[in-house]
Amino acid sequence: MLAEFNIVPIGSGESMGDQIAAVLKIVDESGLPYKANAMSTVVEGGWDEITGLVKRCHEEVLKKAKSFDLTKEGIDKADKWREILENLKPEDFGKYKV
Repeated sequence: MLAEFNIVPIGSGESMGDQIAAVLKIVDESGLPYKANAMSTVVEGGWDEITGLVKRCHEEVLKKAKSFDLTKEGIDKADKWREILENLKPEDFGKYKV
């Protein structure tokens, strides 16, 4: 399964860098394959692994923030999606409905 999530701390001041670094440390230490970008983190694993990871990240953020905004999306059958994406050519765009 692939899951994309982002956590935005609310009510902890203007700087979020320390909290985001703490969350990324948790993601890294999980051992799951992931890709972080400016807006979210995409992680690959089983449902229970990903849900547990997001819960640990949630608990970390609440140590310093009053609340947070969480967005999480998932795609099961990641291997099938990976196969489609790896074999996709520019002329193929529009053939697949996601």
